[in-house]
Amino acid sequence: MKRVLLLSLLAAQAWVSIAFGQNDDISGERMRAHVKFLASDLLEGRGVGARGGDLASEYIATQFALYGLNPAGDNGTYFQNFTLIGASPESESQMSAVGRAGNIPFKWLDDFVGITFQQKPNIEFDADAVFVGHGIVAPEYHWDDYRGVDVRGKVAVLFTGEPPSNDPAFFNAEALTYYGRWSYKFEEATRHGALAVLIIHTTPTASYGWNVVRASWSKGEIAMKLAPGAHALGFAGWVTQEAGDRIAATLHQTAGEWLKMADTPGFRAQSLPLRFHIRAPATIRDIRTRNVIGKVEGSDPQLKNETVVFSAHWDHFGVGEPIHGDAIYNGAQDNATGCGILLELARSWAALPHKPRRTALFLSVAAEESGLLGSEYYGQHPVIPTGKTALAINYDSLPPYGRTRDVGTHGAERTTAYPIVEEAARRFQFTLSPDPRPLAGSYYRSDHFSFARVGIPAFSISSGQELLGQPAGSGKKYSDTYTEARYHQPSDEYHDEWDFSGMELYGRFGFLINFNVANLPTLPTWHAGDEFLPARVASGVR
Repeated sequence: MKRVLLLSLLAAQAWVSIAFGQNDDISGERMRAHVKFLASDLLEGRGVGARGGDLASEYIATQFALYGLNPAGDNGTYFQNFTLIGASPESESQMSAVGRAGNIPFKWLDDFVGITFQQKPNIEFDADAVFVGHGIVAPEYHWDDYRGVDVRGKVAVLFTGEPPSNDPAFFNAEALTYYGRWSYKFEEATRHGALAVLIIHTTPTASYGWNVVRASWSKGEIAMKLAPGAHALGFAGWVTQEAGDRIAATLHQTAGEWLKMADTPGFRAQSLPLRFHIRAPATIRDIRTRNVIGKVEGSDPQLKNETVVFSAHWDHFGVGEPIHGDAIYNGAQDNATGCGILLELARSWAALPHKPRRTALFLSVAAEESGLLGSEYYGQHPVIPTGKTALAINYDSLPPYGRTRDVGTHGAERTTAYPIVEEAARRFQFTLSPDPRPLAGSYYRSDHFSFARVGIPAFSISSGQELLGQPAGSGKKYSDTYTEARYHQPSDEYHDEWDFSGMELYGRFGFLINFNVANLPTLPTWHAGDEFLPARVASGVR
């Protein structure tokens, strides 16, 4: 295996100088033009199934055509079409609980948000409740929050996150695993037959404030259509920490004390002396949307049937709850920036006078903000089989603050392509930085995760923190300010003073990586023991 890897790296080196010179024309200013348009009010926040989203995907397809990419979607088009089910909560949503001390009311938006996952317009029920800690079942870590309790037909009350650890053999030390993600919590509770889930929000466990939860979950939920007879949650919701205190008080405890209990080995679920009443009316609709896929064919007669992938999601939240009089969630950084980089890379790759051996796919996916649904759909319906896909590089939410000394490629180290990533970093004099927010579980929060789940080695290129020419700590300060004030808010808007020089380098960096992977004699895979290796092997790559 070491000999094969060495030969692969030597082969890649033969192409490095060529690729390094050929991506010199990748331009941050061309990226700017795309970002400015995609983030404009004219596109109304690029909502999935809305006019603005259709305009965004049409714009991206048009650029692909202008650059000479071949269409790789349905029936000779650039579009991979699919249908989702949308459920928008009504303002009449209600929740209360009755306990020994009487009725506990909860106010929509201020105390709770959520939606039914049953894809029905009228959901109303009464149910007992159980506190299940973090709601995790992880046999490899000898952890089972559902041990000894039956939550069928009940409300599971829990936290996001997972038990704290400094041990790589126990929940991967400080880096959040998928067990800590809110999506996993709903999936596991569904597997146990729960009728509803209430996540007690805290900023540390969620990694963002209640304002983000409120903005995201008050708009509704978009999902793949349920299979006939499939079990789904009657209500998937969040409550504030203050509301969590009121629930915990029925056991003479606080939400903070509950979180400490949930973090402790040997935790046992507790039945609550409460019966919840939840009414969750929703508007249900079919949502027709589409991924946009363009292709530049490889030069090798055999390897052109394999591919590398560049991706970025085009969607944001559309028009929603007004904040300071602004109801358009423009999504300039998240993710018009990624789309701008993707389009510029597509243009540059298509213009190469000598194409790499493998094909390159440029994929702009829908419904990332709804739970990575567009990339999930592509993963289940790839235009080139997953076992013939060498590597996927994703761009998501790149900040416009200029150049950095470092760059993030979190997850790349788990793949056999990492030496190529390291070599590209050396060429650009980048330091490969560790994940600045390991507790946020960033690897499981963007579209590369959908590709990894089907075995494709995948990661996102993210901004570094060490800004050139600025005081130490400036990058973290900017990042924290964005998360607090603009992330998933109408204030995520484009400004003419934005500096695209950093994005230009991140684009060139990703271009070089995939260029070299496209010329490898063998396909990369995951390292031994990685959670995604079995899917890679199942796809035919060994």
